[in-house]
Amino acid sequence: MNPEKDFAPLTPNIVRALNDKLYEKRKVAALEIEKLVREFVAQNNTMQIKHVIQTLSQEFALSQHPHSRKGGLIGLAACSIALGKDSGLYLKELIEPVLTCFSDADSRLRYYACEALYNIVKVARGAVLPHFNVLFDGLSKLAADPDPNVKSGSELLDRLLKDIVTESNKFDLVGFIPLLRERIYSNNQYARQFIISWILVLESVPDINLLDYLPEVLDGLFQILGDNGKEIRKMCEVVLGEFLKEIKKNPSSVKFAEMANILVIHCQTTDDLIQLTAMCWMREFIQLAGRVMLPYSSGILTAVLPCLAYDDRKKSIKEVANVCNQSLMKLVTPEDDEPDDPKPGVQRQADPSPEDSLAKQEGTAGGGPEGSCDSSFSSSISVFTTASTERAPVTLHLDGIVQVLNCHLSDMAIGMMTRIAVLKWLYHLYIKTPRKMFRHTDSLFPILLQTLSDESDEVVLKDLEVLAEIASSPAGQADDAGPLDGPDLQVSHSELQLPTPGRAGLLSAPGTKGLECSPSTPTMNSYFYKFMINLLKRFSSERKLLEARGAFIIRQLCLLLNAENIFHSMADILLREEDLKFASTMVHTLNTILLTSTELFQLRNQLKDLKTLESQSLFCCLYRSWCHNPVTTVSLCFLTQNYRHAYDLIQKFGDLEVTVDFLTEVDKLVQLIECPIFTYLRLQLLDVKNNPYLIKALYGLLMLLPQSSAFQLLSHRLQCVPNPELLQTEDSLKAAPKLQKADSPSIDYAELLQHFEKVQKKHLEVRHQRSGRGDHLDRRVVL
Repeated sequence: MNPEKDFAPLTPNIVRALNDKLYEKRKVAALEIEKLVREFVAQNNTMQIKHVIQTLSQEFALSQHPHSRKGGLIGLAACSIALGKDSGLYLKELIEPVLTCFSDADSRLRYYACEALYNIVKVARGAVLPHFNVLFDGLSKLAADPDPNVKSGSELLDRLLKDIVTESNKFDLVGFIPLLRERIYSNNQYARQFIISWILVLESVPDINLLDYLPEVLDGLFQILGDNGKEIRKMCEVVLGEFLKEIKKNPSSVKFAEMANILVIHCQTTDDLIQLTAMCWMREFIQLAGRVMLPYSSGILTAVLPCLAYDDRKKSIKEVANVCNQSLMKLVTPEDDEPDDPKPGVQRQADPSPEDSLAKQEGTAGGGPEGSCDSSFSSSISVFTTASTERAPVTLHLDGIVQVLNCHLSDMAIGMMTRIAVLKWLYHLYIKTPRKMFRHTDSLFPILLQTLSDESDEVVLKDLEVLAEIASSPAGQADDAGPLDGPDLQVSHSELQLPTPGRAGLLSAPGTKGLECSPSTPTMNSYFYKFMINLLKRFSSERKLLEARGAFIIRQLCLLLNAENIFHSMADILLREEDLKFASTMVHTLNTILLTSTELFQLRNQLKDLKTLESQSLFCCLYRSWCHNPVTTVSLCFLTQNYRHAYDLIQKFGDLEVTVDFLTEVDKLVQLIECPIFTYLRLQLLDVKNNPYLIKALYGLLMLLPQSSAFQLLSHRLQCVPNPELLQTEDSLKAAPKLQKADSPSIDYAELLQHFEKVQKKHLEVRHQRSGRGDHLDRRVVL
C-alpha cells in the first residue's frame, strides 16, 4: 500500500494501525473509525460516510496485503456499529467486500470476515433481508469450511440470521427458492446439514408457506436422505416428516401432480430408507390426491410392483407398496371406460422436463431390484404435464399402464407376488374398462398364454381368470377382436386350424353342428375360439405342460367359462389336428376330465340321457374327435348309454393294431367302470334282458385283455351278472316285454362308425410311416 496516498477522511494513524499485523492495533483503529463515522452521522454527512466505506472496501478489504484486508474487515464492522439503524442504507457496500473475503485462502482472514459480517448483521437486523440470498450463499460455503474456527464463526452468524428470519414477516421466499434448489444438491455433509437446518427453520415460521414450493426441493431432500451421516439422515427424516404432516393437514393446497414423478424415482432406489420413505409418501399421495394420481399410474406401477416380491428383509417396504398398489387400483372405475380420444388443448404426454431428465438418469442408475422392468418407464411412459390434471378432468390412458404390466409379466425373473399383482391389475382393468383394454388384447394375449407355463399354481389361476374374462367379455366381440382367421392364425403343418363354415367336416355333417351353432352362452365372444386354438397349440408344443398342468388348466376353465363350450370347441379344433399322436393324447386327457372331474357333473348328466338336440349335437361333436382314441370313444358311448354302438366299436377293434398303450387304456377303462361315475352302468347289469349290448360290450373288453389284474376285475364283475331266468317273477312274466333304450333317432350311428374307421385307418397309416422311417418303436403285442 502506498503510504503517501491520501485516505482522507481516515487519518494516517488510522491507516497505519489498520495495516498493522497486530489485532490489538487494528482494533484501536476500528474504534477511531467508529468515532469518526458517528460524527458524520450526527452531521448527516452521507458523502463522507460513503467515502469512508468505499476506502475501507477498495483500499483495505480488497487489498492484496493480508493485514490490510483484516484491517478493512474490522473497519467495515466499526462503520456498521457507528451507523446503527442507518446501516441499512449502506448494506450493499458493507456486505459485498466482506463476502468476497469468505473465499480467501487464509483461514484467519475467513474467520475475521465472518466476525465482521456478524457485527454488520447484528446491527442491521431485518434490514439485511433484501440481501438474504447473498448472505445465505456465502454461509453455505462456510458451513463446509475445513477450519473449525471458521465453521464455529459461521454457525454463530447462521443462528443470528435464523433469528432475524424467524421474527420477520418480510422474508422473500419466492426469491430464495431458486438458490435453495441449487444448494440442496451439494454432496458435502456440512453443507447438507446447513440446508436441512434452514428448511426446518423456514417450515416452523407461520408466515412462510414452504409447502407451496415443496416440488422445488423434494428431490434434493430425498438425495440428502441417502447421506452416509446418521445425524444428517435423521434431520432429513424429521424435515420430510414435518412436510408430510403439513400435507395431511392441508391436502387441498398441495401440488401432488408436480411431485408424483419425484416419488416414482425414489421409490426405485436401492437405499432402503429412501425407498421406504418415498413409498410412504406415495401411499399418502394416492389416498389424499385420489384420481389426480391416475395419469402417473404407469410410473407408480413401475416402482411399486417389484417391491411386492420382496422378502422379510424388506417387509416394511413390501407392506407399504401393497397398500399403494391396492389404493391405486381402486381409483380405476367403470367411468374410465369411455372413448379414449384426446381432447383439444389437453396434452397426453409432455415433452421431457428437467425433472423427467432427472428421472431418466436416476431411474436407470437405481432401478427396481427385479432388473428388466427398470425405472426408464417412469420417464418414458408416466410423465404427464400438470396442466392435464389441473385444467381438465383426469383421463385414464392405458397405453403406459399396459406396457408396464406387459413388461413385468414378460420378465421371468420377476417374483411370484409381482406376477400375481400384474395379473390382478389386468383382470381389474378388463372388468372396469373392457372397451379400452380390448385394444391391447392382441399384444397381451401371447404373454398371457406363455404365463400358463409358470411354476406357481396361484399365478396360473390368476392368468386363467384374465384369459377367461377376455374370452367371455361382451366387449370382445368380432369387431374388437379382429379377424380370427387372419394372418396371425393362419397355421400350417402340425398346427391347429380354425374351422370356417365353408370347410368340410363336422360343420357339414348331417345331424351335427359346429361351434358357431353350438349352444354357447351369450357371454362367449370371438376371442373364446381364438383362446381355445392357442391353448391347444401350447399343449401341442409343450407336452410337459399338458402332462403336468393340462387337466388343472382345463378344469379351472370349466369353472370360469361354460364347460360345454370348452369341450365343444376343443373337439371341433382337434377334429382337424394333423398331429395325430397329439390329438390322441389330448382326447384322452379331455375324456379323463369329462369322466372324473366334479366340475363336469352337470355336463355328464347332460350327456347321459341325450334327451335334447343340443346334447345330441354335443355328443356327435365329441365323438368325432374322440375317434382319435378308440378306447376313449368306447368310454364316451358308455357315458351316453349308447351300449349297442359301443359293442359295434369293440367289434372293430379286431382290425386295429393292438399295442401296449392300447391295452393300458383298456385297463384304465376297466378301472373307471368300477368307479362311482359308472354306478348307473353297473346297476343296469341287473336288467340283463334290456341291456344285452352292455354285457356284450363288457365281454368284448374282457376278450381284448390279457390275463391281468384288469381281466380278473372285469371277469369277477361279469360273473356277478344274474341269470335272467332267475330274476323273473310272476308279475314280470305277465307284463309286456320292456324295450331297451332306443338309439337317438337324430344320430346317424352308421355314419359315426364309418368316421371311426376312417380316423383309425389314418392313425394306422401314420404309424406305419413312422416305422418305415425308423423313428417309431414298435410296441405291438403278440397275443
